[in-house]
Amino acid sequence: PRTGWMVRSSLADTATVVTGAVHSDGRTVLRVRDGTDDSPKAVRVPVDHPDVLELKREGPTFVLSAARFGDSFTRDSVAGLDLGSEVYVGLFVSSDGEAEARFHNVRLITPAPDSLVPYEDDLGSNLETMSVETGRRTIHHRSPTSLQAPNWTPDGEALIYNSGGLLYRFDLATKTPKAIDTGFADDNNNDHVLSPDGTRLGISHHAEAHDGASIIYTVPIEGGTPTQVTPNGPSYLHGWSPDDRFLVYTGERNGEYDLYKIPVDGGEEIRLTTAEGLDDGSEYTPDGEYIYFNSVRSGSMEIWRMRPDGSHPEQLTDDRFNNWFPHVSPDGETVVFLSYPPSVPPGDHPFYKHVYLRKMPIDGGTPEVIAYVYGGQGTINVPSWSPDGTRIGFVSNTGTKGKDVPSPRPFPHRPRPCETEVLLPLPLPSYPTTRSFAYLSFSFLLPTSEPK
Repeated sequence: PRTGWMVRSSLADTATVVTGAVHSDGRTVLRVRDGTDDSPKAVRVPVDHPDVLELKREGPTFVLSAARFGDSFTRDSVAGLDLGSEVYVGLFVSSDGEAEARFHNVRLITPAPDSLVPYEDDLGSNLETMSVETGRRTIHHRSPTSLQAPNWTPDGEALIYNSGGLLYRFDLATKTPKAIDTGFADDNNNDHVLSPDGTRLGISHHAEAHDGASIIYTVPIEGGTPTQVTPNGPSYLHGWSPDDRFLVYTGERNGEYDLYKIPVDGGEEIRLTTAEGLDDGSEYTPDGEYIYFNSVRSGSMEIWRMRPDGSHPEQLTDDRFNNWFPHVSPDGETVVFLSYPPSVPPGDHPFYKHVYLRKMPIDGGTPEVIAYVYGGQGTINVPSWSPDGTRIGFVSNTGTKGKDVPSPRPFPHRPRPCETEVLLPLPLPSYPTTRSFAYLSFSFLLPTSEPK
């Protein structure tokens, strides 16, 4: 038996068919079959028994990526394929007996076109939560516009995100968003943080009085008139101390981006870092003993930590990825962060890239991938752990022609014999684009011993 993604130029027997599949013996194969040719082309991706498959289309090239859950992708490709501008996409199961395949986290995504202008043009957004242990994801809300940077409220009932300069409270029970009244602060960016008790919201607003520079304010969680905290800008909020005394943030002063802290009610800002290059993403540990942050001071963007007074900086990651926005779990034992590929410049965190969400022990260690995401800027910029420490909130992206499929969803519902390939169509029978990618994760693929 084998199962995976199928892309067809048509539904005719003579169609060109591309499959990215896992076989029952664990092999991962990218296969191209021309209906007029009895000799299919096959490329084996060197990952056995993968949990995750991604099939990406880039014009005439198809790229199959595979991974065991926790690992980064390994990939191979086939070029020179002409399937036309409109194709059929689906999941398939092929078996000469009886088999059952289960699929989870199924996504079909339209990436950003080359003509997209960052910060002017947007893709659609999925507001998601995910189990940190299993990687199972749930889409709670879809929007054709840009949603960014969810915070999880301390009572566990809502996510707070920004969109179009405003802040919204998304109720997880009713699945409805509601704008938070932030008064004159109507040009907020994605750097916003909740107070430890959940009664106040810290925001970063581009203030006209400061020539559009980002200034930090606080506002009651139910809405109201903002109170200015930072006298200088630009200032981008990232953390609130667990003792409710200080805010920590990134500030650009004299052309250098460093980390600062300031009393919650305002006052004199205290510079915490002086290293050359960008320091960003500062966040306290729950016990207040450390501030975690990301810094480019080593030449690549890595996760660091320091004492709350800025002393004893310590680098925690050192790999081929550029790592941003560390978020510490409520129990203080795990840190989750976003990782860009090495092709992205270390000091840049753009929208609409293939990124990983990864976790590692609080004192460092080998990071493990927990989510394979199309996103980047706005995905997980600010603290987003659930209060019970089991889930995180984040945003993924897709063009409006993309389709995200609810998951988990077993296919087929009951095991059934199939002597030929069976295409299980998704709710998108045709897909008029030459650039797209499809993603899924498996729970298992098992042949059954006795037909039913």
